[in-house]
Amino acid sequence: MILYIAEKPSMARAIAAALPKPQQKDTGCIRLANGDVISWCIGHLLEQAEPQDYNPDYKRWQAEHLPIIPEQWQVKARKSAQQQLSILQKLIKQADQLIHAGDPDREGQLLVDEVIAWCKVPQAKRDNVKRLLINDLNTAAIRQALKQLQSNKHFVPLSTSALARSRADWLYGLNMTRAYTLRGKLAGYQGVLSVGRVQTPLLGLVVRRDAEIADFSSVTYYQVQAELVSTDGATINALWQPSEACEPYQDNEGRILLRALAVKVQQAVKDQPAEVTKLQQQDKKQYAPLPYSLSALQIDAARTYGLSAQQVLDSCQQLYERHKLITYPRSDSRYLPTAHLAEAAKVGQAIITNVPALKAALAGANLQLKSKAWNDSKVEAHHAIIPTIKTLSAARLTATEQKLYGLIARQYLMQFYPACRFSDSKAEFRIAGGCFVAKARQQIHLGWKVLLPAAADNERNVVTTGNEPPLQQGLPALAVGQQLRCCDSQLLEKQTQPPAPFTDATLLSAMTGIGRFVQDPQIKRILKDTDGLGTEATRSGIIELLFKRNFLQREGKHIRATIAGKALIAALPPEASLPDMTARWEAALNNICQRQQSYQAFMQPLTENLQRLISQAGAVNPQGLGTGKPAKWSSKAAKKRGASMFSGSKTSKQPKLYRSKTATKKRSGSAANTATTV
Repeated sequence: MILYIAEKPSMARAIAAALPKPQQKDTGCIRLANGDVISWCIGHLLEQAEPQDYNPDYKRWQAEHLPIIPEQWQVKARKSAQQQLSILQKLIKQADQLIHAGDPDREGQLLVDEVIAWCKVPQAKRDNVKRLLINDLNTAAIRQALKQLQSNKHFVPLSTSALARSRADWLYGLNMTRAYTLRGKLAGYQGVLSVGRVQTPLLGLVVRRDAEIADFSSVTYYQVQAELVSTDGATINALWQPSEACEPYQDNEGRILLRALAVKVQQAVKDQPAEVTKLQQQDKKQYAPLPYSLSALQIDAARTYGLSAQQVLDSCQQLYERHKLITYPRSDSRYLPTAHLAEAAKVGQAIITNVPALKAALAGANLQLKSKAWNDSKVEAHHAIIPTIKTLSAARLTATEQKLYGLIARQYLMQFYPACRFSDSKAEFRIAGGCFVAKARQQIHLGWKVLLPAAADNERNVVTTGNEPPLQQGLPALAVGQQLRCCDSQLLEKQTQPPAPFTDATLLSAMTGIGRFVQDPQIKRILKDTDGLGTEATRSGIIELLFKRNFLQREGKHIRATIAGKALIAALPPEASLPDMTARWEAALNNICQRQQSYQAFMQPLTENLQRLISQAGAVNPQGLGTGKPAKWSSKAAKKRGASMFSGSKTSKQPKLYRSKTATKKRSGSAANTATTV
């Protein structure tokens, strides 16, 4: 008997639809006529043991227990999932062949692997487990995936990486949270001061941005704009570019702060000849943006519709699982396998059936065009989020689902449009010894931008800063050495602006591009290579957790840190609130996936560093937290984000997945919580 183990019931039903009939529904499974069975998990059926499961004394949060470091890890069955786990245990024992059909990411890999390990499957049987990778729940796509089964052994590093991350998050989050919550309690704060290696750097980002805004002092700066006229009456606006001699009167961005200097230039150039000293002209192309990853979709949905990251994720899950209108939504990829090109016409027809307003967009698309999105070498476990060939009445979708499907569909159709082509021009002039510059952008062909509203004006609406001249519609024909006249000049008085508060879109953008906020070149490179702070699947949950803990609050569209959030960051050592540690973790976890680093090489330095951090926490006296609110704290808060723990061998390079009841090691420090705190 072959047993297919899906991550959730919706996946199991989709697999069943691709397999021969007749079929019979049974409790916790679907039975096929040939004796094969499809069953499922319900997310994580197992969860990490709580501190009190290792030692009853750990139920009380006490400083002398910290750090809590298990010598051998334990997992236990979730109470709500015990029935399904029992069903799977029986089926796994009966099966001759197991097929792993978890979601195509590291958590999906671990989720089914942990059940197989829990059931103590014999090694020979485990070595023969096959992996079914599904990105698209439509029947044709699943049938194709069933023809491409791989050995599950190839994905051991992926599972090991997820295991290492979940244990590391448990160790760091639990111990640091207890330590700082206890210190906060001594200061009169009654809430939970949760600390995590992703959530806390994210909070630090908001706290530091708020501080920059609060400390910002606006400064007046000055520009000089010259209006030039040629002999044939054409006019050009050119902006003064201060010379090196003006440096004493400039800020670090080159803006002139001395009004008298700007006034002198403005008066000196008026009614003076303007000689063309340099001309540049370049035709450029801008190709269509790649199809969406989850984060890219969340950013666009926040900008376009004001949707939160969690709203986008929840609605996308419905579009994927319930309606089967899109492919796997938790993808971090923006590329597509070339085999999907064969389905372009069917996908296009499904799009205009589901969104008739895109009929003209499909009519203008060239389905034979192959954009850079189609790249097999950049597709790993899953590909970009795109529409499927499924059709469905729009009336069955919520307003949010309709909006998101429309965004995904439009982004897909862009792949079949030519590049946007434009011409950039730049002219430099010498007027009364000073340098003035004019820039222009002229649209040649909109290409894929015809699918965007007001696309032709996007570039010219960009606000320029410093001495960057604004883009004009176009420049008249000019020649080097040509003489024009400055018929008028203006003194422009402007104010420096503080950085903008974070919004849903910009905070997500900051998480995906966190390297912009660090100085260390090595850390910048790591963060760029590892896609930033958090993962596609966890970012929305991390943001929501910070709101739940009352560390962040909304002020209209803006996201600000609360008093408690600011005080927590002030109390923590800098390394806990900066993204550097997360960058190093992600680099190491990626190395585990690539078989370039062992589990123990990642975990050992972490546990050694934890002792130092807990000792530091014991000397902290947090100030300005307020009273806080009492909060319940349970390990059940961290299901999907790597909540399950396994027993590990200290001598092997990869951890063995089996359950143990060995107690944990007790060390001095300060107290911790039971949930994985990311």
